[in-house]
Amino acid sequence: MSESIAIQLNGEERSVSASSLTELVEEMGLEQRMIAIELNLEVVPKSQYDVTGLKEGDRIELVHMIGGG
Repeated sequence: MSESIAIQLNGEERSVSASSLTELVEEMGLEQRMIAIELNLEVVPKSQYDVTGLKEGDRIELVHMIGGG
């Protein structure tokens, strides 16, 4: 198991064990196809979530879309 790192997620400090954006989405229990992620002021394409690593102090804005009618 990887050790925890401190990130800022949607403006709040959070400790996570994820090492990539994909792992962060899984750790949060979200569905990848329904989110958009900005990492350190750069929007990350979904195709890059697996290879985009996280490091101490990263600033992440995550938007979860909700369907409805």
